[in-house]
Amino acid sequence: MKLKLRTVFLTLFLVALVALAGCERTQDALMDNMQPTGPTVEPVPVKLVWLIDYPENGKDAYLAWVASNAPTLQAPEEVTRIRSYDNQDQTMSPNRLVEFEFGSFIDAATYLNRPEIAAILEDLPNHSSNSTVYTFIERSDYAKTEGGNFPIKSVYLIDYPLGGKAAYLEWVASISSELTAPPQLKAVASYDNYYGESPHRLVQFEYASQEDIETYAALEEIQAIDAALDVRAGSWESHRFVLRGDYINE
Repeated sequence: MKLKLRTVFLTLFLVALVALAGCERTQDALMDNMQPTGPTVEPVPVKLVWLIDYPENGKDAYLAWVASNAPTLQAPEEVTRIRSYDNQDQTMSPNRLVEFEFGSFIDAATYLNRPEIAAILEDLPNHSSNSTVYTFIERSDYAKTEGGNFPIKSVYLIDYPLGGKAAYLEWVASISSELTAPPQLKAVASYDNYYGESPHRLVQFEYASQEDIETYAALEEIQAIDAALDVRAGSWESHRFVLRGDYINE
């Protein structure tokens, strides 16, 4: 396992406590990712992303374990949304994507510090061959969100070039309208890794059908953007995922 879950829980909890105590560094990081609303600011949304590999010949057993714990995982009020996906190509790692969404770091830390939640997540390595967790904060690079549970998701994990984050974001701003215009794309969102670790950036594209994603990917302007990504990013990888029905909360 690449990152110990117990460490993640403790780190997030300490982040929340430090933010409450007024640590200047943490507050500055949070303020950089908040949108002003009059005299106050809104907390930055947080997404915890789990990338998981099923044990060899153990997918059914893993899914049975998930089913037994899903009601507990989605019961707390702090978590606003949980979604799970299977990699379209089950021979590729990660086999599974799970997303936990929260309104703030405080909510995420409160959730992860619940004994019943910590117990389930600490048990995860006993049911998966590999699992990695990342903490992402939402950016505002793209503005296309159509409501719905879209079944197909394309996920890009991107590293900024050394010293080139600002130039990369300028490029993103220049192609944002072109990227989001095609009707086949239903929603797109981008996130930065809160801790500045690899992958630095998460971008998610959502589609209503397999036909839509294939049509979108075949568009000349989209292929040109994908080709430019090789130059603009330090490194990147992408996966296509299919929505599962393990969690139902909104």
